[in-house]
Amino acid sequence: MNILQRFKLDPFLLTLICVVITASFFPCEGQTKVFFENLTTFAIGLLFFMHGAKLSFQAIVIGIKNWRLHLVIFMTTFVIFPILGVMMQVLVPTFLSQNLYLGFVYLCVLPATVQSAIAFTSIAKGNVAAAICSASASTLLGVFISPVLVSLLMHTQASNSMNMLDAITSIMLKLMLPFVLGHLSRRFIGKWVDKYKSAISKTDRFSILLVVYVAFSDAVANGIWSQISLLSLLAIIFYSIVLLTIVLFITTYGARLLGFNKEDEITIVFCGSKKSLASGIPMASIIFPMSIIGIMILPLMIFHQVQLMICAILAAHYAKRKI
Repeated sequence: MNILQRFKLDPFLLTLICVVITASFFPCEGQTKVFFENLTTFAIGLLFFMHGAKLSFQAIVIGIKNWRLHLVIFMTTFVIFPILGVMMQVLVPTFLSQNLYLGFVYLCVLPATVQSAIAFTSIAKGNVAAAICSASASTLLGVFISPVLVSLLMHTQASNSMNMLDAITSIMLKLMLPFVLGHLSRRFIGKWVDKYKSAISKTDRFSILLVVYVAFSDAVANGIWSQISLLSLLAIIFYSIVLLTIVLFITTYGARLLGFNKEDEITIVFCGSKKSLASGIPMASIIFPMSIIGIMILPLMIFHQVQLMICAILAAHYAKRKI
């Protein structure tokens, strides 16, 4: 067992850290920045096109039947999480800066992640068909709901300086349209997409790395590392653990109180507790000015690793149960 497996470290997170370090020392500027911004726009469109192509109509039909389960997951994702995010205001300014607090609020309004939610549900022997439908639908709903929640909850210079209607229109064109086109193209490219899923996932990650590089290049120019100390990073890790623990408690015991079976409970726990790096970073590049994206996505990047580590342990625990 290598060190990454032993400590449940995500190799992709380590790559993200390397990209942040690279942007800190070698930020893109001038025409290079324009090139990377255009490349990022193309990569994000391709990412959501592939997300649409990977979603089968059969998975939608099978998953929709369990509407109570999906309702609980969506309530957790788009109601309970945002409420918890807003409640973190009490930590400002003693324990969290205003900007990091807003980063946590942004994290809390995002849709659920797709890949890891499905993977952990499968490992834990939960309702995989429902997880596929719920996680995919969460991504779809997030295109509409997340920008609206940003507008309602983040009363900042960032949100005031942008026209939310323009932001939603931009998201529709850059994220939603490719997603729909990808899904409509599934009948032609579905077999190819299913065959090369692992290669396509690398395309997903490449687009995220591009956004992070461009975002942190701008953030460095605006002095992000003068705003973030080691103590601040430790605070983000601590509050990410606390936030995830609260949500895991709510989803686990909420599912039991509502009478769901163990398989559905597992789906609720792993789909309701996730926040999507793949959707959150591209969406941030559209909603926020480039000058503040770095600090907006920092809590998300750290929460992503925390959720992977804790949920990997939890999934293994579920998997050991007697069926």
